[in-house]
Amino acid sequence: MSSPLIRLESVRREFPSGEGTIAALKSVDLSIERGEMVAIIGASGSGKSTLMNILGCLDRPTSGTYRISGTATGALGPDDLAALRRTHFGFIFQRYNLLAELTAAGNVEMPAIYAGQSNAERREKAAALLTRLGMADRAGHRPGQLSGGQQQRVSIARALINDADVILADEPTGALDSKSSAEVLSILHELHREGRTVIIVTHDPEVAAQAERIVELSDGEIVSDRQTVETSESVAAPDFAPSFSQPGWRAGIDRFFEAFAMALLAMRAHKLRTLLTMLGIVIGIASVVCVLALGQGSSERVLSDIRRLGTNTLEIFPGKSFGDVRSGRIETLVAADADALARRDFVAAVTPTVATSKTTRHGAIEATSQVNGVGAQYFAAKATELAEGSLFGLESIRRMEQVVVIDVNTRATLFPDDPGAAIGSVIFVGQVPCRVIGVVEARQSGFGGSQNLTLYLPYTTVQARILGSPTLRSIILRVTDETDMEIAKQAVTDLLKARHGTEDFFILNTDEIRKTITSTTRTMTLLISAIALISLAVGGIGVMNIMLVSVSERIGEIGVRMAVGARRGDILQQFLIEAVLVCLLSGVLGILAALAFGLIFSLLNSSFPLIYSVSAMGAAVLCASMIGIVFGYLPARNASRLDPSVVLSGN
Repeated sequence: MSSPLIRLESVRREFPSGEGTIAALKSVDLSIERGEMVAIIGASGSGKSTLMNILGCLDRPTSGTYRISGTATGALGPDDLAALRRTHFGFIFQRYNLLAELTAAGNVEMPAIYAGQSNAERREKAAALLTRLGMADRAGHRPGQLSGGQQQRVSIARALINDADVILADEPTGALDSKSSAEVLSILHELHREGRTVIIVTHDPEVAAQAERIVELSDGEIVSDRQTVETSESVAAPDFAPSFSQPGWRAGIDRFFEAFAMALLAMRAHKLRTLLTMLGIVIGIASVVCVLALGQGSSERVLSDIRRLGTNTLEIFPGKSFGDVRSGRIETLVAADADALARRDFVAAVTPTVATSKTTRHGAIEATSQVNGVGAQYFAAKATELAEGSLFGLESIRRMEQVVVIDVNTRATLFPDDPGAAIGSVIFVGQVPCRVIGVVEARQSGFGGSQNLTLYLPYTTVQARILGSPTLRSIILRVTDETDMEIAKQAVTDLLKARHGTEDFFILNTDEIRKTITSTTRTMTLLISAIALISLAVGGIGVMNIMLVSVSERIGEIGVRMAVGARRGDILQQFLIEAVLVCLLSGVLGILAALAFGLIFSLLNSSFPLIYSVSAMGAAVLCASMIGIVFGYLPARNASRLDPSVVLSGN
């Protein structure tokens, strides 16, 4: 003799109540055969809903045994119970439990998605079921656009989409008028005649009388189990064999896209909440991208300024340091040292320099200017840009020619009415007349713009005609790009010590300045980035809080999805996808906000542009995704671990 389809033995279900417990079911013994139509009746609080939850694997008994086709459910895990609900049970609820965001067809298809049916297959079956139930013309309507009877028909179609063997109807007519109630009962009879096992939970004796067997509960115990006078005829009931096989990878992809679509629907349904959730992440991402762009832009500006001061340069001064009061009396630094250095392989350019300040005059215009006596390679060593005319060469140095190269500031001062007349004109540097042969761009006297008036003459001319001294102010040496600056500095030190017999000089390494400023800029960027990251963390906590609220608000949806067979992983995936979507969208908006800031920044004629990094933007989006995963996991995990019977009862 085959075992009954459903067998409960000494089933007890207790719930916490204060410091103790209360028993909703007390040692219930019940068997239901395949193909039966059974009504479970009882007053409110009698335990019938608890019994239905246990029968439908929505809940577990506290003690006792529940077997389905001889298989004990007590040892089954949550996903195995979900598989039973998905493939063998169909639920019809009193309050329909349709998802408001989905159409009628979408609600019907939902169990088929979790069962692994293909997109085309489930759409075809959903359309056929809705047509069978007279709902073909309402398939595209949402629950709010349907009457109570129509919603219940959709609920019935949903229960049948996976060819359920057992139909569990919880007060299926409780919220319907008499006409709709009669139609729903007629459908249940039809399903019974097809061989399905139909279990109706109701408090209405007239509805219970429709069944061929009535089980009455009172205070958690079965007080009556009787056959009705007239039994319905049914065809042979199908064999029921619990299956726990998992659908393939295509089904997993379908479930992912379903979760993705539901996440979009949930975000659209709560636009303001989603926007406020995103705000913290948007600000954080925009801050990080802007700070990095500002840091890169300012670093490039600083490096540009350093290049204009002279890249890869060593400047040799007499004395021990800039504060050495004896440096003026040291006369060992001479042009011959520059000639000796020029013969070294690592030297790209070298120039002696002398300097003084003189009154410069052209016509009636006088101005104080900085007079630099330099060698022919000075302009290469300092990467000076020629604006007009030409530069002097070695012959001018040798002959101590009275030629001068002025900068654009000097040209603007001495030739305000006709800047083009500067080349070829004679100006007086102190008492020395000099012919202007070239104009160069203004040199940086430091980091930032320079308004100084600067003249460049052959150093021999300045020594002989202006200063009357062979002493050099400094020697500027440009190192080849492939040479390490520290090695070059040491080589220069060794050479000059050998020539002078002592170290009566010091060397300024511009690369050290570059490294120091770059390091400082990087430190400041990291500091501000850390502040921006704190903003991101705050935004992430906001995402977690909102997702926790979302879980509590969507308890009913979670319960319905579990009832129709969603695994814990499906629920986890859905809420995690929603959190990641919120953060990803925030990341994109944050990048757009940063780019908009850069546009405004450039329109304000800033002294340097923002330099955006594609890798930084990619990292920002990745960071937003990780925030969604990290901060969305806890709410998603909480949602996936909810008890389906509890969340359905709280819906």
